[in-house]
Amino acid sequence: QVQLVESGGGLVQAGRSLRLSCAASGRIFSINTMGWYRQAPGKQRELVATITKFGSTNYDDSVKGRFTISRDDAKNTVYLQMNSLKPEDTSVYYCKAAVRLRIAHPGDDYWGQGTQVTVSS
Repeated sequence: QVQLVESGGGLVQAGRSLRLSCAASGRIFSINTMGWYRQAPGKQRELVATITKFGSTNYDDSVKGRFTISRDDAKNTVYLQMNSLKPEDTSVYYCKAAVRLRIAHPGDDYWGQGTQVTVSS
């Protein structure tokens, strides 16, 4: 089975930085697209950033220029560098990975448990 574990969340002041990480483990053949999502209380879960296996990235406009997504395929890990944090970034952040279980498998989505990011004003 596949498991994704996020880490790196915490409480920071506005303008500071955090780096989130999400490591996938299990019987993984390879991972296609990986992404970060966030969900604040009373809000829908929204996409923050994605990165393909080729390194192509996509960001929500609200984080563009401040956040950077990256991946380390040797570690099956995706990162989210969060700079210039704002109070509105406060949310639970979740990672998602499209995991290929075998050759010719298109990839199934797996989610992490989430990590809390709180930005004080």
